[in-house]
Amino acid sequence: MKIIECPRDAWQGFHPFIATSIKAEYINQLLKVGFDTIDFGSFVSPKAMPQVRDTSQLIGELDLEATSTKLLAIVANERGATEACQFPEISYLGFPFSISETFQIRNTQSTMEESLKRVQNIASICEKHGKEMVIYISMGFGNPYGDIWNIEMVSEWVQRLAKYHIRTFSLSDTVGLANPEDIATLFKQLIAAHSQIEFGAHFHVKPLEWQNNITAAYRAGCRRFDGAILGYGGCPMAQDDLVGNMATENLLLFAKQNGETLNINNERFTESRTLFQELISLI
Repeated sequence: MKIIECPRDAWQGFHPFIATSIKAEYINQLLKVGFDTIDFGSFVSPKAMPQVRDTSQLIGELDLEATSTKLLAIVANERGATEACQFPEISYLGFPFSISETFQIRNTQSTMEESLKRVQNIASICEKHGKEMVIYISMGFGNPYGDIWNIEMVSEWVQRLAKYHIRTFSLSDTVGLANPEDIATLFKQLIAAHSQIEFGAHFHVKPLEWQNNITAAYRAGCRRFDGAILGYGGCPMAQDDLVGNMATENLLLFAKQNGETLNINNERFTESRTLFQELISLI
């Protein structure tokens, strides 16, 4: 299993601005834990996401000398991708591609077809600068807007997006609508149809639903999971009542129960959890 820790998703909806130095202290602690990747920031409009407006400054305060953990930043357009690619410290650029037209316009101010063109352009920018692109299939398990959703639709959009040499997709349950049956069916179909692509799970879940969702994805072949310590966060662009991220604690418990060997330093993880509790107590 790969665990991708997502502090960016945990704090992007916090209204009081968290000082860059505090963010850096926390991420530097996370870099010692042994996560595969840290989703640490975004190159998006500061008006849309003021909490992550300091991502460029944050990079300069990170200690990457003694870690194998990679950095991922979210972008929403070509401008953000070009800016992110100026930093050699960043390995992955994540792009949220919603299969809900309503949410794609709300989240990136572009239609799905317009966003498809953005993916093509961003993929080209990534290739030019030696970065890898990760597509997040937002509203991947349904949406609250009444837009059409079905499993075939997800498969069709992955097929179209994969043409731009995208090698990592993360299916995102943006508002906590996924059920184990749909999770299992989607992962089984996609993994069978695209052997060269890594499929991950980015679940926003209610506290009592986490185990069923992880189990369904895992048994269907998924081995890449996003989480956030204490389950904080969610998508502030989706709705007012946030459904939190998958708690990293639950992912680690699940991995242990299923005999997965992770390169996680438990002591460093506990220290990170304590530091995050201190951070949110200041907000």
